[in-house]
Amino acid sequence: MRMRPLGQSGLFVSELCLGTMTFGGAEGMWGQIGRLRQEEADALVGAALSAGVNFIDTANIYAGGESERILGQSLRNLRVNRDDVVIATKVLGPMGEGPNARGASRRHILDQCKASLERLGLEYIDLYQIHGFDPATPIVETLEALDTLVRQGFVRYVGLSNWAAWRIMKAVGVVESRRLAPILSLQAYYSIAGRDLEREITPMLLSEKIGLMVWSPLAGGLLSGKYDRDGKGADGRRATFDFPPVDRDRGFAAIETMRAIAEAKGASVAQIALAWLLHQDVVTSVIVGAKRVEQLQENIGATQVALDASELAALDAVSRLPAEYPGWMLERQGAYRAT
Repeated sequence: MRMRPLGQSGLFVSELCLGTMTFGGAEGMWGQIGRLRQEEADALVGAALSAGVNFIDTANIYAGGESERILGQSLRNLRVNRDDVVIATKVLGPMGEGPNARGASRRHILDQCKASLERLGLEYIDLYQIHGFDPATPIVETLEALDTLVRQGFVRYVGLSNWAAWRIMKAVGVVESRRLAPILSLQAYYSIAGRDLEREITPMLLSEKIGLMVWSPLAGGLLSGKYDRDGKGADGRRATFDFPPVDRDRGFAAIETMRAIAEAKGASVAQIALAWLLHQDVVTSVIVGAKRVEQLQENIGATQVALDASELAALDAVSRLPAEYPGWMLERQGAYRAT
């Protein structure tokens, strides 16, 4: 398990991050994603730590806070040394009734940080992330609230999730001009079946040296290897929770190419999909969730899969985004200057 620095910091995180969205679900969407109870969560956390994973991600909204509570209890049940783990959580979604029990306002951020710490049973959060963009709150208010938490010692580092590139750059400008806590990471959707962030977000992250945490690396299970164009695997999670949206033609073309590579390497399709992400320069850590220890261990096996230049080229060719403006014009006009 390789360790990588998170953005421009001295904090090192494992290339795979354990996602806990499957912890504690009951009814509705969270029940469809996962209903893991304490004993099952303990087994997953233990297996991840034993494999060298030191990075665990959750959110206050996952199962209405139950995911955070279960994770915190797992750390205590397993007697995990606090210095050995990097715990990340997020804030934005509704955690109660009324307009002030949601969003990225100073009030909601400060209140929810305290609530997350209580559920986790921790004195501080390593990485506190804004779970999405709040159009009702000025960016400066959000960033100053995060800075307050860092200065008070309740949060070590801050990050964003699901923000557009231009808004991240606006936030970077605010942070630099006001000397606030820097933005170290972005948590975003990325997979070989969904490469949309490569248009604007990837070049921005590389330019600003902001780390990327990837969520849904298997495109909501589509890249697990049990789905084919003919409908095989139609009883999987996507049958009841069809998310994130993907271009299925491009996705299935990628699956067919990955299947051939997987068979040649004695690996699984899911491992090839994860390995492809781990070969991308922009990626810091890939978040993997699971319902069973065996499933998690298979995903962890992706860290041992090496893809050569020809395999990466084949995967790129079959999954590459179609050219869009201004990308094709920038490439045309800039090519002679780049050399």
